[in-house]
Amino acid sequence: MATSDTPQDHMLAGSANPAMNDPAMNELAMKDPVLIDLANSALTLWDVPSDARVRLINLSENATFVVENDAGFKSILRVHRPGYHTRRAIECEIEWMVALGREGGVVTPPVIRGIDGNPVQTFGTPKLSNRYLVMFEFLAGEEPVPDQDLKGPFHQLGVIAAKTHLHSMRWQRPPDFERLCWDDAAVFGADANWGDWRDAVGVDAEVKLVLEACETLLCQRLAAYGQGEGRFGLIHADMRLANLLVHHGQVRLIDFDDCGFGWFMYDFAAGISFMEDHVQVPALKDAWIEGYQTIRRLDDADLHEIDTMVMLRRMALLAWTASHAETPLAQSLAGHFAPVSAELAERYLAEKRL
Repeated sequence: MATSDTPQDHMLAGSANPAMNDPAMNELAMKDPVLIDLANSALTLWDVPSDARVRLINLSENATFVVENDAGFKSILRVHRPGYHTRRAIECEIEWMVALGREGGVVTPPVIRGIDGNPVQTFGTPKLSNRYLVMFEFLAGEEPVPDQDLKGPFHQLGVIAAKTHLHSMRWQRPPDFERLCWDDAAVFGADANWGDWRDAVGVDAEVKLVLEACETLLCQRLAAYGQGEGRFGLIHADMRLANLLVHHGQVRLIDFDDCGFGWFMYDFAAGISFMEDHVQVPALKDAWIEGYQTIRRLDDADLHEIDTMVMLRRMALLAWTASHAETPLAQSLAGHFAPVSAELAERYLAEKRL
């Protein structure tokens, strides 16, 4: 998990991305040589050049490395965070990603299978327990940043979202398909995916009061909106700037690690993650909707609840900053994310009270 102007967590990008040479990543690499050793040692599981080595580009939900050598070879290695996904869940991510690329008209990141033919590998060292690993082809492109004019990319992102949702609705999932859910229980429940937002830095009594009122309203509106087939299904769930690549003017979607079951309109909310208060957001929302409806029509209820999805996502991210407090991203957000979340909640409550 990362913002668009910080190191990405599952980057499949060109070297123009600032994550490639970010000082914070160098510092993380020095602090975690055991993880670096695991990633380098695991390279024998794939048919990569013998002199290839890893370079950490993000440590967040997972650890992501660029694999490279002096001759120009590059790929991306994702080392999964223990306990977040099962092996089967990772396989399901890849199965949908491949099917979406083959049948849904959406460009998806190619997976590099291991020497044994499996897309998901397992590796550990004497100093670090077994981790799941996946390797991807290195894709050219640049990550968009919040202060660029993003209306064009968001129009394209709306098209991509609609295509993923249409594919989601018609795709015959395997019977043992396993992915996380991103409904209100997954954000606010006792077993929330990212923990309790109340544990975040900056959630004082005043902020807590506002956000608890917001949580109540969100749950009410989401219950009324419902989880009908045209509203809820398998989604990417993380279409933020850090997971987009722009190459020759075309937007590509990467990092399906959080794909799971949620409201389709949540994909717009994920698109503006960490920048919900940015001045561009109203224009980005309009551009996304316009692009989306060139592929799939939305009804009035869908349009009315987009702001509900934005607040649901914002509160999920607030919880993430608490459960991932060791990451550079969470630390960079600690001083302001909670009070700004409360400001957004106050605005939402004023506009959306039932």
